[in-house]
This record gives sequence, C-alpha cells and structure tokens, in this order.
Amino acid sequence: MKIAILPGDGIGTEIVAEAVKVLNVLDLKFETETALVGGAAYEAHGHPLPESTLNLARSADAILFGAVGDWKYDKLERALRPEQAILGLRKHLGLFANFRPALCYEQLTSASSLKPELVAGLDILIIRELTGDIYFGQPRGRRIAVDGHFPGAEEAFDTMRYSKPEIERIAHVAFQAARKRSKKVTSVDKANVLETFQFWKDVVTEVHAQYPDVELQHMYVDNAAMQLVKAPKAFDVVVTGNMFGDILSDEAAMLTGSIGMLPSASFDKNNKGLYEPSHGSAPDIAGKGVANPLATILSAAMMLRFTLDQPQAADRIESAVKAVLSAGLRTADLWSEGTKKVGTREMGDAVVAAISGNFAGKTITKT
Repeated sequence: MKIAILPGDGIGTEIVAEAVKVLNVLDLKFETETALVGGAAYEAHGHPLPESTLNLARSADAILFGAVGDWKYDKLERALRPEQAILGLRKHLGLFANFRPALCYEQLTSASSLKPELVAGLDILIIRELTGDIYFGQPRGRRIAVDGHFPGAEEAFDTMRYSKPEIERIAHVAFQAARKRSKKVTSVDKANVLETFQFWKDVVTEVHAQYPDVELQHMYVDNAAMQLVKAPKAFDVVVTGNMFGDILSDEAAMLTGSIGMLPSASFDKNNKGLYEPSHGSAPDIAGKGVANPLATILSAAMMLRFTLDQPQAADRIESAVKAVLSAGLRTADLWSEGTKKVGTREMGDAVVAAISGNFAGKTITKT
C-alpha cells in the first residue's frame, strides 16, 4: 500500500503529522511519500499543484490531504491560488463522490450548537457531487454586460451545469450507501428556481427506480438548511450538488460540536480515495499547536476502511478517539468548563496511547 501525504498549508502540516503518527502505531505494512501542495508548492515550484505532486497522487493507492490556503495568496491570479490544488486533484483524479459523515459523539453532545436531545446519536452521511456544478462549469469570467439591468457595466459570471451521467453516477453512490445504512436518501435541489436542479431531480428520480428498497425524499436546499437545524436526526443519507453540498456539510459539522471533528473522503469510480478534514487551513492559528487533529485522524480511519481494506485498524482508531474524548481531553475548539484543554500534539499522543493500550486517562481532568 502506498499513501501520498500532502500536508499543504497552515495547520495542515500539524494535523497531518498527528494522523501519520497514528497510522504508524498500527503495525501495518505501507509506504508513504510526502509532497508539497497549495501555497507551499507555489513558493517552491511556482504552482499550487506541481506535476510531481500530481504524479505522486496518481501513483498512490490513497491520498491523505491536509488543507491549503492563506490570505497572503489572495492577490494571485486565480489559477495560482492554493485552493486550485484541491480542485485540480479532484478534476485530474476523477474524484466525483465526496463523503462527509456528521456524527455526534456521545461525549460531545454538549459541545453542539443545538440542544443535546436534538443531536444525541446523530449520524448523517452527506454525499456531495464533486466535479461538476458551478465550480467547474464553463463559460465563466468577467465582461462588459450587453444586457440585463445595467448594460455597459462590468459583470462577472459563472455557469451551473450538470450532465445526465454525472447525476446518475452520484445518485447510484447515494442509493448504494443508503442500502448499508437506514435505506433513506434525501436529494437536495433547487428545482423550483433552477433548470439545472429540475434536471437533477428528474434524473435522481429515474435512478431511484432501480432501488425500490430505498426511500427517496426530495427537498429544496433552503428547507434542507432549516431542517438540519430543526430536526437533524430525520436525515440519513443526503445527496446534492457541489455548491449545496459544500455549504450544507459545513452546517452539519457544527451539529457535531466542531468542524474539527468532521472527516471526509473523495472517491473515483474505482474507490481510490483522497482523505481530508472538512475544515480549512486556519492560518490564524497555524504554528500555535492548538488545532484539532481529530478530523484528520478520523479521515485516516476512513482511508483504512474504504480504500485500503483495513476495517479492523479503522475500528481501533475510532475507538481510541472515543476513549480520549471520554477522558475529557479537548482541543480549544471543543473545550468547556470541566474538561482538560490539550494541544494538537497532546491530542495525537493520547490517541496513539489509546491504540497502544497505554492510555491512562480514565476520568475527566478539570482545568
């Protein structure tokens, strides 16, 4: 097994280091190779996704990715900004299906922005189509308007578009995932306004005919955003487009207590995956040793489960995370009165100790 390690920028290097530390304690046979990506790659090679990094990602069995981006690169032309690295990886590797599980651990119900009774036992899987929609649609750009309310004024435009095969393949992924869960899919669209999403709704309905054992519900995106806050446990599998999925999965993250707890996986048609935390590079706290590494550690567990066929090793990581949370250890994003605040490295060390059977923390330590 070969794993490409792409830490990226900001807190990416810190959180990926902890995930790699956790992987190394599992006594599995795998090879790792690290490469620059994002702003770090731009500084060294003049491009956020150098050919050498892309070739490594192509040759690896799985990819563990940190985060990219920094405010200091905001004035670069768009093609050279760090964020283009992750978009480029999705495009070149054909990573079209993004899994973002939102689980509320029993130990973190009080950390959620909602009442504990609304989130206790929460287990949602958001499946986001990743290579289409307005993020990749052409044409796009800036021009002088020739019509509209202000002809002659400068304007910018993007194009939202989906082809039938793009919608079909993500719908199949969602229905197949639902069969392994509670057999319920909510397809989120904006069919009442957008032709693109009326088409989405029609195609998802058509594919659903092949899965009569799975319940299908359609929901407009604005209502879905409200229902995620009102009654989140009513959802099981949510499937939606690139832009809506980006927004809704971040909303769902806060139901779990912190976006620092949300792992994600992006798959190609052969189940090769890129695994990363759902949060960003957080340059404001980079280098301070306070970032939460658990989303990245849990992303590594997903990598073991879904791509590298090591479910028992994945179970060990997930059980270790529950153990350290039960002991009251919290990074700053999760800390509350009566729990023990720890840093990035300390949290990683605790997970390693729990996997190794050397974790002594059994009770909450107050600070």
